[in-house]
Amino acid sequence: MTNHWVDIKNADVVLIMGGNAAEAHPCGFKWVTEAKAHNNAYFMVVDPRFNRSAAVADYYAPLRSGSDIVFLGGIINYLLTHDRIHHEYVKNYTDFSFIVRDDFRFVDGIFSGYNEETRTYDRSTWDYELGPDGYVRTDPTLQHPRCVYQLMKKHYASYTPEAVERVCGTPKDKFLHVAETLASTAVPGRAATIMYALGWTQHSIGAQILRTGAMVQLLLGNIGVSGGGMNALRGHSNIQGLTDLGLLSATLTSYLTLPREAEQDYGKYIAKRTLKPLRPGQVSYWQHYPKFHVSLMKSWYGDKATKENNWLFDYLPKLDKEYDMLQIFEMMNEGTVNGYLAQGFNPIASLSNTGRVRSGLSKLKFLVIMDPLATETSEFWRNFGEFNDVDTASIKTEVFRLPTTCFAEEDGSIVSSARVLQWHWKAAEQPGEARPDIAIMAALHLRLKELYAKEGGVFPDPIRDLDWSGYARPEEPTPEELAMEYNGRALKDVTDPKDPTKVIRKAGQQLAGFGECRDDGSTASGCWIWAGCWTEAGNQMGRRDNSDPTGIGNTLNWAWAWPANRRVLYNTASTDLNGKPYNPDRVLVEWNGSKWVGADIPDMAPTLAPESGAGPFIMNPEGVARFFSRQGMAEGPFPTHYEPFDTPLGYNPMYPNNPKATSSPAARVFKPIWETFGKPEEFPHVGTTYRLTEHFHYWTKHALINASLQPEQFVEIGEALAQELGIKAGDKVKVSSKRGFIKAVAVVTKRIRPLKIDGKTIHHVGIPIHWGFKGMTRPGFLANTLTPFVGDGNSFTPEFKSFLVKVEKI
Repeated sequence: MTNHWVDIKNADVVLIMGGNAAEAHPCGFKWVTEAKAHNNAYFMVVDPRFNRSAAVADYYAPLRSGSDIVFLGGIINYLLTHDRIHHEYVKNYTDFSFIVRDDFRFVDGIFSGYNEETRTYDRSTWDYELGPDGYVRTDPTLQHPRCVYQLMKKHYASYTPEAVERVCGTPKDKFLHVAETLASTAVPGRAATIMYALGWTQHSIGAQILRTGAMVQLLLGNIGVSGGGMNALRGHSNIQGLTDLGLLSATLTSYLTLPREAEQDYGKYIAKRTLKPLRPGQVSYWQHYPKFHVSLMKSWYGDKATKENNWLFDYLPKLDKEYDMLQIFEMMNEGTVNGYLAQGFNPIASLSNTGRVRSGLSKLKFLVIMDPLATETSEFWRNFGEFNDVDTASIKTEVFRLPTTCFAEEDGSIVSSARVLQWHWKAAEQPGEARPDIAIMAALHLRLKELYAKEGGVFPDPIRDLDWSGYARPEEPTPEELAMEYNGRALKDVTDPKDPTKVIRKAGQQLAGFGECRDDGSTASGCWIWAGCWTEAGNQMGRRDNSDPTGIGNTLNWAWAWPANRRVLYNTASTDLNGKPYNPDRVLVEWNGSKWVGADIPDMAPTLAPESGAGPFIMNPEGVARFFSRQGMAEGPFPTHYEPFDTPLGYNPMYPNNPKATSSPAARVFKPIWETFGKPEEFPHVGTTYRLTEHFHYWTKHALINASLQPEQFVEIGEALAQELGIKAGDKVKVSSKRGFIKAVAVVTKRIRPLKIDGKTIHHVGIPIHWGFKGMTRPGFLANTLTPFVGDGNSFTPEFKSFLVKVEKI
């Protein structure tokens, strides 16, 4: 979330698209109702289903699952053609005027640099044109044919209201109502917030859907302002923490990145990531990358990491490919991965194409499950009849269950959607032999060290040299010790860069923030964006002062938010070039003549004056937000509509003459998977998955009260489809895809209606995800039996939200 949950109350317009907050985030949804009740906010929902959020919205518009970029691209086209944009904002705080290289091209759905054989792009042409001084060339008049503004207008010219109706199935009048309502916030004093969740991310073009939404908000001037933002609603309480701590395959903590296989030289690795400003006066905060990287390596390796050995850069893996979940399970099926540890993860239920996941697990030599509960993954080898029909005798995988504590049985922190780190305290003792994850992982680490010491190994050094000296009990570090390590401390006296005689942090003290990180080995920080969460003043995450002196909702003394306890990112974009707030009634920050003050921590050095010319988007070397994603995205610098891989049309209606542009040309697809995609002739309906209020993923089916509330698996089908197939409410149905089938009770509803897509009638089928063959509910089928084994080209998130199925009455 660029903003935070409470700030939603400040919105004038709320759009939920790609999510269903009333159902899946009922506590956070409170702030939408607050916006409606106290701010007279207008609330809109765009979704394939008339869901629980839509039921309390002011306006609802349907669309076909997977067509979101056409809808959002249509809004971009509407805002540009009707001149309904925040001119001062886009002129000063975006790359509107930047000129793009003359060899950049976009032709019939494909960008320049495409390699059809490898299904990848050479992105070198996706960049700005630089002058001899190394700075980007601009045209403030916006007349240059290759300035970002002109290229974007051309790119989205075909995304008309008529195209939206044809491709998305959204009636033209409904689309125009949403566009006009959003356009009403393109003025100072009004703001719209966009709330989204897995309904946007779980597509083969998910990351680009998010970008399109962000581009809409930038055109309206709604990023960095109170009541605005792009607000991702995390489905788990600690998914934000997962990405912050670098648990994705290509990242280190704090969004630092691992080197690629070709990056064997430390200096070049650092230089590539230490981004220099592209305009005079810009901050480009990634110039501090060496400080964050060195502090991380000192946190991990202590005295072993020195300047002479490049801070043990050689210990870092050099990636030859992305080792995401799809890749790992593909390697299992190939027989090149023979052991797997699933910590708090139930892949057979939550990863796409359950059959392929089960096949991979069956080829392992060993599988370790760390979880408080028996899961479908820990029991995948047992035959549960039609719900998990396997030949147990043929599965040789040895399965080890290591029971862990759950969150209520341990101290620790949780990072919310809003980037707020909030400390929680242990409420109960763990049962039986359950142990905290920290204790289990520490024990594994120490035993591996011991084995390497006794038996040697090819390259044991990265494990052997890990610094484990900072814990009172090495066999079980405490959450408090880990939190302090993530925050970071001074290893030597840290001095003021402007006055080397002035010590700002003594050796052994906790860092006050990431601004104290150094690249000379004098500081250690396990997660630089979390620096400030546990300072010399103590545990900032445990604070519980909810005072709100400005009334804007920024309770700065309640817990702690990264970065720097800032609650709204890019908040200096809420002011004009003189530091004067666009909306004097909702002031986040403002320039008082000598420093930035207000209700939030400024996203700028406190004394950096507006006349310095530094932009509010300090993590970009341009200092401004990007409409043109230079070299950053797998599919192209402008989001473009591509069909789901299970496409109900068989072609891309935006680029019908180019088969290469049917589905994402850069998505994550392995060679054996191509034959597993369905065709509309055999599977004529569009399936989509979602969550219910009564269950939390795959956990709560183990709890009696939840199992009683929603005891039996069901699927939702619209009345028109039910009538066509002769199905009544309560009938048992079989829902099949190219990957397998499930059986469930049919809920016949008015909430899902047929859509006319390019002259063809398309029916959606709603499939809740919560059932399986373990738990206290009636046994059910795994919903992801139906979903395809294909991922987004950037995040590698599987395409759970749009796939082809066939519904039959049993």
